[in-house]
Amino acid sequence: MASMFRRGLATTSSMSNVYFDVTKNGSPLGRIVFKLYDDVVPKTTASPSLGFRGRRCVASATCARQIGSGSPHPQRNFRELCTGKNGFGYAGSGFHRVIPDFMLQGGDFTNHNGTGGKSIYGYVCSVADPSSKREKFADENFKLRHTKPGLLSMANAGPNTNGSQFFITTVVTSWLDGKHVVFGEVVEGMDIVKAIEALGSGSGKPKAQIQIAQAGEV
Repeated sequence: MASMFRRGLATTSSMSNVYFDVTKNGSPLGRIVFKLYDDVVPKTTASPSLGFRGRRCVASATCARQIGSGSPHPQRNFRELCTGKNGFGYAGSGFHRVIPDFMLQGGDFTNHNGTGGKSIYGYVCSVADPSSKREKFADENFKLRHTKPGLLSMANAGPNTNGSQFFITTVVTSWLDGKHVVFGEVVEGMDIVKAIEALGSGSGKPKAQIQIAQAGEV
């Protein structure tokens, strides 16, 4: 599969773009390149000792500050899931939900049906229940709105339940403002996004298997 696509250039820049190489039923469909909004949902410092990478918070006051402070941030999560830096990520996963005139949703690389996925942060405790643990992280902010097609936003199951699932808008989706964190946009390959959109349905089930064959930085 790797030989079917051009590879992205290696870079250590936190501002580098990221990409998906997408297939339809195993055949190359094309590349989507994203710019991530590091300046709006900024890369903040999260010390491993504070419990964000594979550890559970044990102090409720500390935990409340962490999960509400924006320390876990969506663009870093998305970038590292693109590169596979932590040994897992988007490569090999698919778009499980595609609704025309709405959005494309993907990022469930564990269950592949919209019920799974996980963030790079490991177990993060809940403000409401500091003894709990989950592979989700808090909403960083809602400064950006869903004002155009091609925006990259976090899919969730309610407030502060961000994991690895994301969606790409194909229209203005203002009813999602204040509920989902916008953290990037498509800068190349909107034609590929539209081609995927055309394979969607009212139920969300794609008419073909749409897979992220490769992902990384460019």
